Amino acid sequence: MFRWKATAAALAVAAIALTGCAASGGSGSGDGDGSGTLTLGAVAAPTTFDPAGSEWGNRAPFYQAVYDTLLLATPEGTIDPYLATEWSYNDDNTVLTLTLRDDVTFSDGSELDSADVVATMQRSKDGTGPDKGYFTNVATIEAPDPQTVVLTLSAPDPALLSYLTRTAGLVAASESLESADLDTTPVGSGPYVLDTSATVTSTSYAYTKNEDYWNPDVQHYDNLVINVFTDPTAALNAIKAGEANGVKLINNDNLAEVEGAGWTINANELDFQGLLLLDRAGTIQPELADVKVRQAINYAIDREGMLKAAAADKGTATTQVFPTTSDAYDTALDEYYTFDPDKAKELLEEAGYGDGLTLQMPTVQAFGGATYPLIQQQLADVGITIEGVEVAPNNFIADLLAPKYGSSFMALEQNPDWQLIQFMIAPTAVFNPFHYEDPQVNEYIEQIQFGDEATQAEVAKELNTYIVEQAWFAPFYRVQGSVGTDANTSVEMLPTNAFPNIYDFQPKQ
Repeated sequence: MFRWKATAAALAVAAIALTGCAASGGSGSGDGDGSGTLTLGAVAAPTTFDPAGSEWGNRAPFYQAVYDTLLLATPEGTIDPYLATEWSYNDDNTVLTLTLRDDVTFSDGSELDSADVVATMQRSKDGTGPDKGYFTNVATIEAPDPQTVVLTLSAPDPALLSYLTRTAGLVAASESLESADLDTTPVGSGPYVLDTSATVTSTSYAYTKNEDYWNPDVQHYDNLVINVFTDPTAALNAIKAGEANGVKLINNDNLAEVEGAGWTINANELDFQGLLLLDRAGTIQPELADVKVRQAINYAIDREGMLKAAAADKGTATTQVFPTTSDAYDTALDEYYTFDPDKAKELLEEAGYGDGLTLQMPTVQAFGGATYPLIQQQLADVGITIEGVEVAPNNFIADLLAPKYGSSFMALEQNPDWQLIQFMIAPTAVFNPFHYEDPQVNEYIEQIQFGDEATQAEVAKELNTYIVEQAWFAPFYRVQGSVGTDANTSVEMLPTNAFPNIYDFQPKQ
């Protein structure tokens, strides 16, 4: 069941944690034989090049340029060998053994072996980075010989292979991990080497081709430049000026202008947008403890109308948080809650709130001006008043997870089954900040964690149906994620990450 089929935990709204900064840089194209410069636009800069502090999602290309991962996520949705040529579990899925390549060197000339993998992983496991949770079930990391790494787990982790295609699988030269300038000068085995003299932190990152790279087939360019555009207008201006070859678009507001510049829109549906009804125990918003109130919120939302008005009609309306690539996904659950204000009012009356109720929600301008007024209007129509509290972009996520609010509009990646459970549903999940527990959900989680593939697939569907019925969330739609490419460049999108693999950008022949 838990083949890699969608992205792991990372915020689709990573850009809102950054202050705006324009980026500059030249553009160019390769001629197919590894020459030229690939210039990309990203929406979020890396906060560090220390693997232990790294994040994937929209920051993936910065790390993928200089570091290799143990396993590789592909556009086809599979997990392929990379630094690890093969892997296997023991019978109860608590010991994972990885075999490493023997022909890999780091940018400092040292040779990769299992000691480097252990050192990098242990640093991430022991650290405080945003993806430390990937190692929650990893008890020990050992290197019985130079080409073998053994991970012993305290309990099965159905998402571990997926994690090894991301930050948990990054490998740095072990000596570099003790360097004082690790934050800015990475030493990896990736296809490119960071040119620190041509890099402007938070704005523009320059890379040169690693001439000793073990996999030259994926080095389609001699040089790579990644510019940071946290402002959609700056990104559009760079596109129109021919200053980039590929750009991750923050939203879909300017697709017509991007295509008008002769660019191609490459799309996937990775993220969902909607309301997180977090305080299901009623700790600070007692009304949300009543399932009928949460269901009323779902019936009050005109999802098709929201999609048109707030997301340029680029996406698919849904009432479930699991992605279409998940075994938990059920087509019928996309329309479980129809737009039915009368039903919403009836449920509020049954819950004892016939005279209405008030909920406080944080707001942040990065989500756009149209979204919050539409939510307020539709909920007000059934008797729910939303008090918006404007929050600074840098504080939004921290306040939400503190937790300071019982509910909020949010955009999140739709993860694979087990990853989504650990991200949004389990009592210890990041986006379950009140640590809400439901005995039935806990039973489902245990069955999924310890069951065979057939059991996992069946129970995941049951879990999805249950949380939709119990209205843990009020999703609106799966929104289209867009990457523009110029006339000289092609790319294959991932079903599993907001930003494509840098290997999958290629010059058109």
